[in-house]
Amino acid sequence: MTTISLVAGNCGRGRGYEDGRFEFRSNLYLGKDFLASDLFNNNPFRRKANGCLSKALKGFGNGNGRRFRVIARVKKGKKHDYPWPDNIDLDIKDGHLTYLSHFKPLAEKPKPVTLPFEKPLVDLEKKIIEVCRMADETGLDFTDQIGALENKYQQALKDLYTHLTPIQRLAIARHPNRPTALDHILNITEKWVELHGDRAGYDDPAMVTGIGTMDGKSYMFIGQQKGRNTKENIFRNFAMPTPHGYRKALRMMKYADHHGLPIVTFVDTPGAYADLKSEELGQGEAIANNLRTMFGLKVPIVTVVIGEGGSGGALAIACPNKLFMLENSVLYVASPEACAAILWKSSQAAPKAAEKLRITAQEHYKRKIADGIIPEPLGGAHADPVWTSQQIRLAITQAMDELTKMDMEELLRHRMLKFRSIGGFQEGKPVEPERKRNMKPSDASRLNAADIESDLEKLKKNILEAKVPSDPITDQAIEKLKQDVDNEVTRAFISMGLQEKLESLKLELSRASDNQTLNRNLKVKVDKLMQKFKQNLSRPGAYLGLKQKLEKLSMVSRLIEQKEKGEKLKAEINQKIPSEIKEKLEQLETAQANLSKGDPLDEDLVAEAVKAKKELIEVLKSANLEIVGVAKRKAAAELQEKIVNVKKEIDGEIERVIDVAGLHGKIEELKAEMVIDSSSPKVEKLQAEIKEEIRTALDDTALKQKVENLRREFATSSEEVIDEKVIDDKVIAENGRW
Repeated sequence: MTTISLVAGNCGRGRGYEDGRFEFRSNLYLGKDFLASDLFNNNPFRRKANGCLSKALKGFGNGNGRRFRVIARVKKGKKHDYPWPDNIDLDIKDGHLTYLSHFKPLAEKPKPVTLPFEKPLVDLEKKIIEVCRMADETGLDFTDQIGALENKYQQALKDLYTHLTPIQRLAIARHPNRPTALDHILNITEKWVELHGDRAGYDDPAMVTGIGTMDGKSYMFIGQQKGRNTKENIFRNFAMPTPHGYRKALRMMKYADHHGLPIVTFVDTPGAYADLKSEELGQGEAIANNLRTMFGLKVPIVTVVIGEGGSGGALAIACPNKLFMLENSVLYVASPEACAAILWKSSQAAPKAAEKLRITAQEHYKRKIADGIIPEPLGGAHADPVWTSQQIRLAITQAMDELTKMDMEELLRHRMLKFRSIGGFQEGKPVEPERKRNMKPSDASRLNAADIESDLEKLKKNILEAKVPSDPITDQAIEKLKQDVDNEVTRAFISMGLQEKLESLKLELSRASDNQTLNRNLKVKVDKLMQKFKQNLSRPGAYLGLKQKLEKLSMVSRLIEQKEKGEKLKAEINQKIPSEIKEKLEQLETAQANLSKGDPLDEDLVAEAVKAKKELIEVLKSANLEIVGVAKRKAAAELQEKIVNVKKEIDGEIERVIDVAGLHGKIEELKAEMVIDSSSPKVEKLQAEIKEEIRTALDDTALKQKVENLRREFATSSEEVIDEKVIDDKVIAENGRW
């Protein structure tokens, strides 16, 4: 290939260059005749020593007789353009056709990257290096110290990587130095040639395909390719394929199916590229077409997840007979950051989302999504890429040996059954209507309101009926409630994205603790933070668990305050009551106890009791207290106990009738219908039938008599109350009223 550069210059005047060229500032017109007759005629041109051809042009010039000159420089280009080299070995027996691939060895080794949770190990590594340097400089023997530090380092590394959290495994799967699909392919194949294009005019670098051999057998390799540095990542589009990439993979799958080549796919993508152009070109259609086609391929398919597998972008090449995952790889329907932003309104809740999504290889293997876990060296696959690749090769060859023994029908059925066995279902158990309507509550810590109300009632009862100044059980319950509220508030701050502001405010407050008054700017910051927190908390349907616990804590605080006021007021009144009145009241209580045993009533004692009662009222009035009512002790409690017992008898009788009449089937049918539509005519009809059958079979004469007796007893106890208002069992004080 030859190129010609033309330079027009003023040979008389103008700005000159070192190579003899001139720049002429006037416009120059070269006509068609010149180009046709003179430019390609080499005879009129004079060849110069620097390889340029020049010719003086006739008919062009100015009034001074100066002529123009055209200089043509001949440049020699490459004999062959990419990808073909000058000398191709036609008798190549093994190795990789590197000139067919953009993937070349890096000029520089990638810089080591330390993940946040690995920083403690970096300190140990620095100490080991420092001790080794000191040993070299001083010539002293530090073998024991170095050995101890190395053992400690290995133990810490082992402990760290055997107890990784899901979000830490995700960080390892996204490590910049993690081996890519082409790294593994070049490590496990003896021969390899990369194939390009989707036969529609495009070649997506994010999806790599080609044919390679292992142990003398040919395989079709398809993988999503990440970059090893920023430049490669931009070229590979961060391993996010466009529709062209998926159609390229589909073409290679059909090619492998036609020629009987087993297929090996490597998954390593955050997801399909979701820009406007990709959607216009049919991203969803391309993925769906791949899914449909893969289930009908008549050759064995093995998939290895080597990094992260995001949603449909990963599934488009991952519908295999066998699915393997590297130990620190992940597979998810949505990234933890996206999930946290949707459910908890903040991507900072990603660790919690990663745990709930079950994205790790261990979780997928437990749920039979993955057929095996391929081990990685301590530190991740990037710590020893070649060893990791050999483990992948071993898993692939073992799986292919098993799958190649199946015929076509068995292979297709094996693939279908693998995906049909994923997940589970349950029949005959109705779904709760509330759970069905709201499958994704915004607050994952949502509690049952009935449980909270029950706890609240128990706590209220313990507080009001406590016979000692401090009840340990009640104190423990209150402390536990406070701790739960603190934890919920902390989680709420994290999900709202306010944790960093809260920590900075705590730091400023700790520094300002010595001052008597807070800084005005600090108070403004605190007010703004609390205002934002309350605003987020007040959103309908958000943080329901926290709201219920805060309400419960507020109720408990009011009850404690009320009890303390009552105790204080009782102590003040006891001090004001004369000892004579106290003695008479004690005698009256003794007489009431004897009366309940059947002893005769002492009329003189009754008169003294009436007198003591009047004196007690006068004492209470002198303390600025108003009498609102008096009730018999234990009367209300005994009546309440009787009501509970009668209710239990009624419930037991109804259960007996249901068993005898065989109504359990209809009741289950009613529950199922209420799940579908609680207001349907069928539900009303079933309710009426069940009620009618219970009334018919129920002998309610004795129960009615017991209920009537309770009503009379309640009316009698109400009439015995001196005033219209009955105070529960005790004399209490509230707002200055006794």
